Amino acid sequence: MSMIKCCFEPLEMPEFLDSFVKKCTEGCCCGCCSALRPRYKRLVDNIFPANPEDGLVKSNMEKLTFYSLRSPEKLDRIGEYLYQRASKDIYRKRYKFVEIAMEAMDLLLMACHAQILNLFVESFLRMVQKLLEDTNPTLQIMATNSFVRFANIEEDTPSYHRRYDFFISKFSSMCYGNNDDVELRDSIRMAGIKGLQGVIRKTVSDDLVANIWEKQHMEKIVPSLLFNMQSAPSKSSDTEATPSTPPLLAEAVLRELVSRASFGHIKSVLKPLLTHLDHHKLWVPNKFAIDTFRIVMISIQPQYSYTVVETLMSHLDQNLTSSPKTRTSLAVVLSKIIAIAAGESVGPSALDIINNLLMHLKTSVSTQHDESTPEETQYQEALINALGEFANHHPDYQKIEIMLFIMNTVPDPSNKSKGDQLLQNILLKSLLKVGTQYRTVSFEKAFPVSFLQPLLKMGRAASIPIRIIVMQIFQQLLDRHQNQHLLNVISVTHYPTLTVENPSRSDILFTHKYGSNILQAIIESMSQENHLEVLKSSYNTIALVIVEMACGETVQEFLLFILGVQQVAVTEVELSPKHRCNLHSIAISLLILLGRCTTIGTLVEYVEKLILARKEEAPYLLPPLMDNDKSAPSTLNTNLPHLLIDKLAVAECLQQAGLESNRVQTGSPYALNQMDISAHRHSWVDTHSAVRNSVVDSSYNDIESVSSSPGVQKRSLASEYNFESMKRVLAEPTEASKREAREKQMQIGRTFRETAFEDLVRRTEPKHDVIQNKLNEIFNALSAERQISSTCGVQAGSLLNGTTTAIIEAGKHGGTGQRPIYENNFPELFFY
Repeated sequence: MSMIKCCFEPLEMPEFLDSFVKKCTEGCCCGCCSALRPRYKRLVDNIFPANPEDGLVKSNMEKLTFYSLRSPEKLDRIGEYLYQRASKDIYRKRYKFVEIAMEAMDLLLMACHAQILNLFVESFLRMVQKLLEDTNPTLQIMATNSFVRFANIEEDTPSYHRRYDFFISKFSSMCYGNNDDVELRDSIRMAGIKGLQGVIRKTVSDDLVANIWEKQHMEKIVPSLLFNMQSAPSKSSDTEATPSTPPLLAEAVLRELVSRASFGHIKSVLKPLLTHLDHHKLWVPNKFAIDTFRIVMISIQPQYSYTVVETLMSHLDQNLTSSPKTRTSLAVVLSKIIAIAAGESVGPSALDIINNLLMHLKTSVSTQHDESTPEETQYQEALINALGEFANHHPDYQKIEIMLFIMNTVPDPSNKSKGDQLLQNILLKSLLKVGTQYRTVSFEKAFPVSFLQPLLKMGRAASIPIRIIVMQIFQQLLDRHQNQHLLNVISVTHYPTLTVENPSRSDILFTHKYGSNILQAIIESMSQENHLEVLKSSYNTIALVIVEMACGETVQEFLLFILGVQQVAVTEVELSPKHRCNLHSIAISLLILLGRCTTIGTLVEYVEKLILARKEEAPYLLPPLMDNDKSAPSTLNTNLPHLLIDKLAVAECLQQAGLESNRVQTGSPYALNQMDISAHRHSWVDTHSAVRNSVVDSSYNDIESVSSSPGVQKRSLASEYNFESMKRVLAEPTEASKREAREKQMQIGRTFRETAFEDLVRRTEPKHDVIQNKLNEIFNALSAERQISSTCGVQAGSLLNGTTTAIIEAGKHGGTGQRPIYENNFPELFFY
């Protein structure tokens, strides 16, 4: 009765009401004090059924929801009370009641408006954390699902103190679940991945919460996702709309994480990724690494894609001491993804990536002491492929810049050490890889002077592989109509599928300016040794030049080149007989190709008759080429003038076709070591020399070529036996005088090409200022005469006349008996 009395006794002190009601309700066992409990507690208690198997009482839950919406200030107390009840039930292992409490929390969370959500979130997160701390997998999965639903709710009110460190750690650990039950293990892992996805969505969009991009968080999230991705038995070809397995879900979450990363945060994702691949040795084999980085490159914001390439290359720098297989796998991964970043790399970023790749190539070459190993060669090829893939996705103007950049890094061909030659080979292969991706429209743009000159210089290198690669580079840039595969075979027969178009005006101008340099480099390359690959690649290159550039305006240049090849085969004593025969075969093949490309019928007829004559008397002067290793006919007589290409006969063919032939008649064919690469063939010095020598050479050529022109009408010698012809023959210079004249010409030409401009000016300055001295005398005399009286005017006039006459005479005779200045300096230029 005392207890009942106490319960109904009025209380005078309002401040003790709460403590009193709490004491009564906790100590009351008859149920008469339930009316004194707060309404929110009664509403919460009513949602729990007497039998937990019955589940949540829906009608009472609706009352609780309605009450929370009418009195939002009670939300924090409702959440706190639900948390207390769930904690007691967890402790007592009454998991059904815990599930009911969690379900009620979810329903209240979904019913709350964004403005009042913060009042309830703290209790909700405490409830989720309490369930995650329990060892029951069912509670963990349920808590994770509740957290994911919470993460999808957008909050208007910022949260300044909320942290998710526990959830990141717990969800990450769930991703490594290793339960013996496969189905339960996958469910736990799926829950952990979903939880990480919820954390990412909740924190990335809110700048006021803890920074999820910090190192300690990313080192937990990224490896957890990669661990589940690598457990996939095989790569699925189609991405499901709703991932149903841990690997697919982990891949989707990684895509979302990378897509939300800004420029400053992308490296926070990549560093744990690279560390995971290193620790788990996933570079060899590299299939998983390739798939992962492709996911990253596709998901990242396009303007940040080159950051991935830079990070991967810096990681390659850190693994220079690793095994060649590991570095090769890294380079292969780089080659697979670099093309994706190429489209967004412009200007310095593109050249920076190219420079880094070249530095890796140079480092790889420098580490090879003796000969390259197969593993190291594979690593270099992977880097070259990466370079080519990167350049392939750039516009053509940037490809030219990349090729020029690579060309400037190639060591000088004068460096003949083994290391330098190996580096030249590797860098030129890189250049060739870029060149294969370039589509030539104009030769002037494809071959800028700063690129053409060093490339031609490399074409004269002593190393055979280097010269072959240079020729391949030319072939890739010259072939605009896909004729290269046809011209790989040296033949005098017709190429039926050859595509020929008339060159544009810009291509003709390019041929006039730089064609001679290209032809000179090719003829010197062919003449060094009888190597079939060199000869075939050189023929392919010059054949492409003829197909692309030959026309009525340029045909004489190519004829001089062909005559030069023949002249080298005839005059160079160091060449072997097989080498001479091969050069003759190349010359006749190029000549028939030139005639067909320019549609000069008379030239084609002449060459066909010459071919028939060679087939009968000297078939070894026709294709195919002869190798040094194979046996050859016992006699290889190349001293057969009537079977050689005749200069005058070719010129007559041009005349009959209505084309200009003066240069073929008067010009000198190409020869070895005749010009510097940086100078044009037709400089004013060479033109003057050619005109001067044409007079004395014409009669000699007429006599020399009388019996060597099959199919062309021969001139009668009887009509030439007269006084004038005999006088020309007697006046013909000897071989020694002609050789001396050529040496002087070359010396003068080199002087003007190589001497500095200041030195030339200094050498042409007059030694005596004669005219200036005479003028000073005149002015002094005039000033003195002004002081004389007018009676001496006649004498002054006569003096002036005499002085003027003296000046004129001095000007005529160059002062004190000196010759004119133009005769004192380089008289050979003005002597005929």
